[in-house]
Amino acid sequence: MTFDELGPLKIEEHYFPSLGLKAYVVVDNTALGPSIGGVRVSPNVTIEEIARLARTMTLKNSIAGLPHGGGKAGIVADPKDERIETFFRAFARRIKSLEEYIPGPDMGSNEESMAWIYDEIGRAVGLPEELGGLPLDKLGATGYGLSECADIALSFRGLSLKGVRVAIQGFGSVGKAVARFLSEKGAIIIAVSDTKGTIYAPEGLMVKELMEVKKTTGSVVNYNRGERLSAEEILSIECDILIPAANPDVITMKNVGSVKAKIILEGANIPVNLDAEEVLYKKGILVVPDFIANAGGVIMAWMEYNHRTQEEAFNAIRDKIRKNTGLILERSLKEKVSPRKAAVAIAKERILSAMRYRLVAK
Repeated sequence: MTFDELGPLKIEEHYFPSLGLKAYVVVDNTALGPSIGGVRVSPNVTIEEIARLARTMTLKNSIAGLPHGGGKAGIVADPKDERIETFFRAFARRIKSLEEYIPGPDMGSNEESMAWIYDEIGRAVGLPEELGGLPLDKLGATGYGLSECADIALSFRGLSLKGVRVAIQGFGSVGKAVARFLSEKGAIIIAVSDTKGTIYAPEGLMVKELMEVKKTTGSVVNYNRGERLSAEEILSIECDILIPAANPDVITMKNVGSVKAKIILEGANIPVNLDAEEVLYKKGILVVPDFIANAGGVIMAWMEYNHRTQEEAFNAIRDKIRKNTGLILERSLKEKVSPRKAAVAIAKERILSAMRYRLVAK
């Protein structure tokens, strides 16, 4: 576990012997306000992964200008377990007094999960519409933000969205949404993947058909056009934009040499490890880090928490992500550092300033 001047502030491990269940919560930093971050559900989630994700949320909320710090939770379970509601309710009751952490949806959790938590403790974001929420997955908040990020990132490579070739690793809620928004803007989706494999068509895939195939058959590999490849091969497809939108650490030092994209937008949290990111930067591949590119979800969650409308939320996502993408890429060019280093520096400036004010106040 890594500790530095930002945190983490608090690390909790929770055990539920009667359920055979374990869960983690990491509150990374609260200088800007109570921490917001998703609840990840996976049999393989670790406390180290949750700590890394919590830091990502600290940086993401800071650079988005939100009055919140970063946190994250992990429930070590299969999200398809028939006892999942019991797991969430037990977890919620355990964190009721942890008021500096506001849960939201993440991989393995959704709006229904947040409704269970809210019912137990009255504190959650990403709620169903019936409870006054702005449903992040249904509306495609993260995917919309990625499409706006793509527009700005492409301008730094002298390209525009119309006709660019895009590969999307992971065709869940984020992957489907970004495919839809980008194709509506004229981009060509040439490859998508899920856990079963990759479907690749250089001439382009029909996004609506692909979404229906995924819904009815469970995998994109059942699409009746294009070439079927392994799940890993999507990372080495030659394209203008590659969007890893599924698991953490899919691009590492082991496979970074095979990446042929011009631009990578990190749709998932921590999909590229830091060493690999530096290699990509030195190769001239533009990588927009996760806490810039995929901030649409947390921005919409914040708007929901403040009882704003759907239209206001989308406007905020557009304005903040376009502004911040341009800001960090300009600083990257000016200072000759990677976009991540430029983005971390900007985010840290705001957090450290707030920490100083809080120290004075105490």
